[in-house]
Amino acid sequence: MKIIGIGKNYALHNQEMEGEAYKPKAPVVFLKPDSALQKPGKPFFVPDDLGRIDYETELVIRISRLGKNIAERFAYRYYDAVTVGLDFTARDLQQQAKEAGLPWTISKGFDGSAVIGEWVEPSSRMLFHLEKNGVKVQEGCSDDMLYRIDELISYVSHFFTMKTGDLIFTGTPAGVGPVSIGDHLTGWIDTNGVSRQVLDVRCK
Repeated sequence: MKIIGIGKNYALHNQEMEGEAYKPKAPVVFLKPDSALQKPGKPFFVPDDLGRIDYETELVIRISRLGKNIAERFAYRYYDAVTVGLDFTARDLQQQAKEAGLPWTISKGFDGSAVIGEWVEPSSRMLFHLEKNGVKVQEGCSDDMLYRIDELISYVSHFFTMKTGDLIFTGTPAGVGPVSIGDHLTGWIDTNGVSRQVLDVRCK
């Protein structure tokens, strides 16, 4: 099982992080190890030795069949479920890596950094948001992705064979921020006109 992350996939997030609402020339792809996966209902233990830890709320899709070099027009056949996930990021470590021209792996792939909620049926347009201690802090829509889901599946499949159970974190919208011990995070998704809470994480 692979956990594939997509960076810089919302213009306003790019603006908040880099001062410019731009679109990358191609999807920005990184990987998290399977040990990063945190299953629904489990607490997130905030590391005390990695500096600032930020939440990044994302739509996550689940690959449902084997595929390689998938044409974009057929990509919809290769995923069967979606949820809200958290791509926890060790922001200080990430910034140090960027400044040194090094990979983001440690800042993105530490244990428990990939949290997923309960799976639901996808729809053509999906809204999602995150609440921190009862206050909405992030919201996004699949329509606002710079590279849409079908584009991402097609692009990634040219480099990695997609296998059943693989996950793609599709990028975060603007509004990322730090978490602390005691925070309560809830993620919501709206598919086919139905809104539901699919993610419930307590930080310890």
